[in-house]
Amino acid sequence: MSKKLSLTELRQKYLRDGATVPSTLVSTLEADGRAGALALAKAIKSRQAENRSEGQRLRHMLKFENELWAQGFKLIAGVDEAGAGPCAGPIVAGAAILPLGYKLKGLDDSKKILDEAKRDELAEAVKRDAVAWAVGWCSHAEIDEINIYQAGLLAMRRAVEGLKVKPDYLLVDARRVPGVPQPQQGIIKGDAQSLSIAAGAILAKTTRDRHMNELGKKHPGYGFEQHKGYPTPEHFAAMEKLGVLDFHRKSYAPVRRAMGLEPEQQDLFATAPAPSKKR
Repeated sequence: MSKKLSLTELRQKYLRDGATVPSTLVSTLEADGRAGALALAKAIKSRQAENRSEGQRLRHMLKFENELWAQGFKLIAGVDEAGAGPCAGPIVAGAAILPLGYKLKGLDDSKKILDEAKRDELAEAVKRDAVAWAVGWCSHAEIDEINIYQAGLLAMRRAVEGLKVKPDYLLVDARRVPGVPQPQQGIIKGDAQSLSIAAGAILAKTTRDRHMNELGKKHPGYGFEQHKGYPTPEHFAAMEKLGVLDFHRKSYAPVRRAMGLEPEQQDLFATAPAPSKKR
């Protein structure tokens, strides 16, 4: 193989994602002896180790789905939300039904994926490959009216009801969706344990992030493109300087303080109490 292709051509061919490496290639490169050949052999072995590790992680991420598929449930929707912690903007939920045995390299707990472009890439792959997907919203006004916990549940219900193909089972991050007929299971830290929930989470986060980016363009100076509405010191300073906007959550303590409705406290960035995880 090494006699037919240059080292550069071998690198381009066998270090790309999804490449099938001939069983004798590494040993041939190591026997070659040149520094470039040895470096390529090392890179291929490193890539193979990464792929094995990722394969094991993805198999682990499908353990709940595999159990349900074996029981006869074929349309399993993973459901999660994003945006409980921010003090501005909506809370958004995502729901996705993945094909049987589906795997997507890199799909994980969306909080671990720090690169926004990578999250967008994974979300587009989920939209392309899913049997069905949907997002559900709950506005800042609804959050103020019914509290963030109930708003998160309502957004998830809307996401499930928005699926064009009806699921026969739900896997949900840390809770249960009310008012839907499907059997379901809540999984603590589900977006790190279920590929279906991770798919719902990436849809929720990328949808909400794009919305906050648009709000940032419409309202320069607040920094929504960076903090996405979370109560950071920069966001609080902007509220103090520029004022509170319509889509700020008026039930949240940092917003109320910026409006002069609550006295200053040592913990400037505590949100209004609600039984909810932060995302």
